[in-house]
Amino acid sequence: MAHTLIVEKDADSARMMASIAADQGCSAATAPSLSDARRQLALQQPDLVLLDLHLPDGSGFALLDEQELIGPSDVVLMTGQPSIETAMQALRRGACDCLAKPISPQQLQLLLARYAFGREGLLQPVAQPATASERFGLLVGASEPMRRVYEQIARVAGTSVTVFITGESGTGKELAARTVHDRSRRRDKPFLAVNCGAISPQLMESEIFGHEKGSFTGADRQHQGFFERADGGTLFLDEITEMPQALQVKLLRVLESGSFMRVGSTEARQTDVRVIAASNRKLDEAVRAGALREDLLYRLNVFPIEMPPLRQRMADLPLLSRHLLAQMAEREGAGKRLGASALAVLAQQPWPGNVRELRNVLQRAWVMSPGAEIDEQWLPPARGITPAAAAGAGLSVAVGSSLAEVERQVILATLAHFGHHKERTAAALGVSLKTLHNRLKDYGAA
Repeated sequence: MAHTLIVEKDADSARMMASIAADQGCSAATAPSLSDARRQLALQQPDLVLLDLHLPDGSGFALLDEQELIGPSDVVLMTGQPSIETAMQALRRGACDCLAKPISPQQLQLLLARYAFGREGLLQPVAQPATASERFGLLVGASEPMRRVYEQIARVAGTSVTVFITGESGTGKELAARTVHDRSRRRDKPFLAVNCGAISPQLMESEIFGHEKGSFTGADRQHQGFFERADGGTLFLDEITEMPQALQVKLLRVLESGSFMRVGSTEARQTDVRVIAASNRKLDEAVRAGALREDLLYRLNVFPIEMPPLRQRMADLPLLSRHLLAQMAEREGAGKRLGASALAVLAQQPWPGNVRELRNVLQRAWVMSPGAEIDEQWLPPARGITPAAAAGAGLSVAVGSSLAEVERQVILATLAHFGHHKERTAAALGVSLKTLHNRLKDYGAA
């Protein structure tokens, strides 16, 4: 049976919460002070600790700092005077959440479902990946930076903690989020991914929270949002900094209370969803720029995971290349391998687009290579060597030139170098044929 410890100085509130816990089939103990809480923790390790911040004999933070006593228990801090600073301190000291008092019966039921009862079916932490392991879930790599990511995922997946994944575009943030989900107790429930930058700001609230029929022009039927459809599972919010500020306030409310309302409705609905957020921006800069609310950041950034860029894990390049080519072979029905000279060229790239860019480069080379072996002919030139320089020519760019002008000169010089062969030019520049055609059309050289 799940067990909860309620550390609350107000006796009536403590009894009410203990009664609700009992109605939900959870055993509960109460403690009106820090000393009583320490005694209860020594008697029985709880699954969930509801901890009042202000107690007769000290601050609840003092108990949070006693990690040996808290052990594996999930702790939710309660305070009648919530603030960003309090929430920040609570999360940094290991609390799972910080909620405003009084806690409603609905909130308490949700907390029990998330933390107390969830532990009964909790998956055992995934064994640490072996040093020689080349894969972990959907992630591929055996380098030291990736092994650190694997270890973090292995530790957090079986908990209910909110995860914030950061990293440059193309580093595999969604794959990491899916791996967290697949190794959690929610793995049999939905995993939904939402790119906040790909949804119109006018439609985002409806897509995330749903809407009622007739709530706005064109709403000809009731619509379930992502929070309803992901109930019991995981919701991955990619590019969270692209979410409008007004909607961030509503997201914060869901994280605090587990309740939301569809657009056009006055009825609050409960949801049990684990949120994993992601961004390719530096979070402190996003807060300063007003793209991310500071209080929302503290709610989301409980367990940060940073995905390393490809340039920091170049030891994984041969492994990643083989993996991506194997995917293409399975999809296209014909396998191709990467020659040694081609791999050497790939190893000299800066890879600003990371693994996504590598996949696109290999896909183009796979299409253009007539034989079973991909050589360097259809790959971008080695880093630091421009196409013109490779032919013995030079390209001079005046200091102070606009980036658009520099791009124009490089594209036209590369096109000339390859004898106006557009497919090879696009492959060398690392862009799609459509992008090259559009640029040349802009330059009047199509």
